Amino acid sequence: MGRYRVRRSPRPTARTQINILNTLLANLTSGDEALAETAMNELIARGEEVFPALEALHKSPNADHRWWALSVLAQIEGADIAWMLSGLNDEAAEVRQCAALGLSSHPNDKSVSALIKSLYDPDPMVSTLSSNALAQIGESAVLPLLAVLEKNKPNEEKSIQEKAARLGAMRALATIADPRAIPAMMTALEEDDSIFIKHWAEVGLKELGQEMVYFKTE
Repeated sequence: MGRYRVRRSPRPTARTQINILNTLLANLTSGDEALAETAMNELIARGEEVFPALEALHKSPNADHRWWALSVLAQIEGADIAWMLSGLNDEAAEVRQCAALGLSSHPNDKSVSALIKSLYDPDPMVSTLSSNALAQIGESAVLPLLAVLEKNKPNEEKSIQEKAARLGAMRALATIADPRAIPAMMTALEEDDSIFIKHWAEVGLKELGQEMVYFKTE
């Protein structure tokens, strides 16, 4: 009987891998949404091997490129949160938004101070997404969030950013539902002039089983 040799497909060379990666990055930043979405999914599937290329893209002078780099990084397990934290300081609001959203997927105590600062971001969406990320971090964010409320007391004159930070802090605390926030929530219900702050204080108290204690004892 004749013998047959099984021919194995050659493994991609390093140069081939680089060419594939360069093509994916080109598609990612092409401006064609369909190409970009496909490239993003393929890059995410490749995992840690694409980190160096994405880190370089994250340093691009083009804000769209930086946005795509963070969008991909945020969806890869094990991504360094330092890239997302630096994105919170980006000059482009859409990149800061992407960074805050990414930090929600990678909750880490090391992000707390930067996210607290981003509650005051002039872009309302950055503030909202930073509040979401702090809520995902949970207990270790409680004291810094309470400090935001203490710093910006009820009924004092506040800038738009201070109001947004205060609302974001209360919303995050309501989601975390830590008993340490009960006094601040009670104070907000009794004294705050913002219906939104009152709403989230009430939500938080209900989560904590305190809905029947909405009155001030003498």
